[in-house]
Amino acid sequence: MTAPDAAPSTTLSGGAPARATVDLDAIAGNVRTLREHAGDAGVMAVVKADGYGHGLLPSARAALAGGASWLGVAQLPEAMALREAGIDARVLSWLHVPGTDFAAAIDADVDLSVSASWALEEVAAAARTLGRTARIHLKVDTGLGRNGAYGADWPVLLDAARALEAEGAVRVVGVWSHFVYADAPDHPTVRLQQERFAEAVREAEKAGCDLEVRHLANSAATLTNPSAAFDLVRPGIAVYGLSPVPQLGDPASFGLTPAMTLTANIAVVKRVPAGQGVSYGHQYVTQRDTTLALVPVGYADGIPRNATNVGPVSVAGTRHTVSGRVCMDQFVVDVGAEAEVHPGDVAEIFGRGDAGGPTAEDWAQATGTISYEIVTRIGSRVPRVHVGGAR
Repeated sequence: MTAPDAAPSTTLSGGAPARATVDLDAIAGNVRTLREHAGDAGVMAVVKADGYGHGLLPSARAALAGGASWLGVAQLPEAMALREAGIDARVLSWLHVPGTDFAAAIDADVDLSVSASWALEEVAAAARTLGRTARIHLKVDTGLGRNGAYGADWPVLLDAARALEAEGAVRVVGVWSHFVYADAPDHPTVRLQQERFAEAVREAEKAGCDLEVRHLANSAATLTNPSAAFDLVRPGIAVYGLSPVPQLGDPASFGLTPAMTLTANIAVVKRVPAGQGVSYGHQYVTQRDTTLALVPVGYADGIPRNATNVGPVSVAGTRHTVSGRVCMDQFVVDVGAEAEVHPGDVAEIFGRGDAGGPTAEDWAQATGTISYEIVTRIGSRVPRVHVGGAR
């Protein structure tokens, strides 16, 4: 067993306790794979939420290098950040509230989603002020019960949009919607939503809308349901190499490569006797004389607090489990009495899993969530180190 004061073998530079290494070549490769699944449809790579935690601008550039023709974001500041960085690809922003600065978006040539009358009116007012025509995508609620015009509101929104098109304030370039159960391809709502979407598109075209794109498919539908591709697919999590349908296949089975590896330097290594409680509340008690390794990341960094006693971690090439409660800045791993572990050695929290280490999906399964949350929640204290590709 290694002595607690053994010389450090630090491999994470700059003294950072942890880092998230993001492989941009993996992102580009994943988009190329998604293009193959999309057939004749284009690919809108969704880069919202700081590129699902991978970094907005590097992820966007890598996705475009892989062949994405559109970028999708939830909030307007994300779209503006893309434009300010010189990215001139088509960008759609879709989640807005009253008072949003639509004029800035129109001036930056950002496409805007509209799903309610108030938004249509505010976008049109901003367009009039600029003397420009806003590009809008009308969103129809086909059953998700979330954003989008629902039921009788859809024809009303269409009529209002067409009147504003005649005025020159807006141009309806797209119609779109979002699935409820695309991750369960055989669920009856999938077929029903496709039918409702196709009908909504027909209504838009009958009303006189000259559409550039019709889009419905997310990651799961892109990989499992070619009939939902229409003109454009909108993959999100699959861009980053994680499976949206883990019950049907892991990333490799879909030709995807996880892009993020989360690692941390071990801060402290100590011997303790059998019967020693570990971390707050002593939710873990050692069963034998053993070695504890302190990993300096916690729930402030995005490690789920409910990973207590269940989160998988690889230390010195051996898989272990979080021992005791996850704290704000750290957690402990019982690595066993014979472990050759030093302060400064690297603990892999999740990565590709190709050498038997844990994956984001393993963390999702252990903590009762989805891999989307695991990667997206990694906090700003953890530096992103981008390797490969265009940065």
